[in-house]
Amino acid sequence: MPLLPLIGHTALCDRFAAQFAAGRLPASILLHGPEGVGKQRLALWIGQMLLCTGESKPCGECQGCRYALEGQHPDLRWIFPRPKLSNDPGPEDVKEDLDQTVADRLKAQGLYKRPGGSEGIYVYVGRLLVQQAALSPAIARRKVFIIGDAERMVPQASSPEAANAFLKLLEEPPANTTFILTSSEPASLLPTIRSRVVAFRVPRLSDAEMRRFLAQPAVRERLGAGGSDEERLRMCDGAPGRLLAHDEQAAVFARARAFIEAAQGGRDRWLRAAFGQGGKGARGAFSDVLDAVSVLLHERSRTAAAAGHDQAALAAARAMRAVEEAKAATQQNVSPQLLSARLMRELSHLGA
Repeated sequence: MPLLPLIGHTALCDRFAAQFAAGRLPASILLHGPEGVGKQRLALWIGQMLLCTGESKPCGECQGCRYALEGQHPDLRWIFPRPKLSNDPGPEDVKEDLDQTVADRLKAQGLYKRPGGSEGIYVYVGRLLVQQAALSPAIARRKVFIIGDAERMVPQASSPEAANAFLKLLEEPPANTTFILTSSEPASLLPTIRSRVVAFRVPRLSDAEMRRFLAQPAVRERLGAGGSDEERLRMCDGAPGRLLAHDEQAAVFARARAFIEAAQGGRDRWLRAAFGQGGKGARGAFSDVLDAVSVLLHERSRTAAAAGHDQAALAAARAMRAVEEAKAATQQNVSPQLLSARLMRELSHLGA
């Protein structure tokens, strides 16, 4: 089955299309933004546009577009975190593993869960990428490499030659090659990578766009009958990818409720809870908890306002602002433990 259509991000699509038409599209691009907003789907749209042979790009009808939408285009390579393969796999083993997972994602029309915490983009994937980038395009005039969740690139100190070769590709891509990286944690990318790409922020979807996403038959079948669209809109907060992991969502909201309760339970309790948030490597999971805290505080504020409890509604609204400031700080490589301690102190003072 082909990928579901790209929903939202119209302004970015128009911008990329205009730059491509004018010959000014960067050869190394970074799409960054909140988890689950569709960065990799947007990257695949850009790849389809670059490989389209129709007049209006992407036309959706030419061979290049059809192959791209069906995951069959030999000049469009999609790379993302995978469990570590045993020993030191060869290029064919690595390619087979990625191709099979891409096929699984396409079978689900692009509806897939985020990679697990132990999955990464390992050095042997970097070697394969460098090898494929050196080849001429198979059927198109160019090649496109999409590297999803690029912050999961495992440091390649054990193989500096492969690392340096990949960085060289980003700095000076072959004339017929485009690299598109995506990341929900751009501050976690290696500085040498960040310095070699042109960054574009991918925003959350609007409620209207989210409703269009929820109306897709494949999405409705995947989500099942449980829960209303209004509840789903609040839970995902403009990031449709978050709807695809029900169990994970339930766990995140349980942690968010415990976070708020700890903030109201006195200094000793919120300090213990803060130090239980993990170190810098836990920023992704911590950001999810903060998003869920925002949703819970929004519900609390709305409920209090409807009941005429203006002070409680104002306190929850002020707490939401403190949470948003903490969410912004997670992008600056700050430890979740430090942010938690600071935020819980503020929430306790605000009566959140």
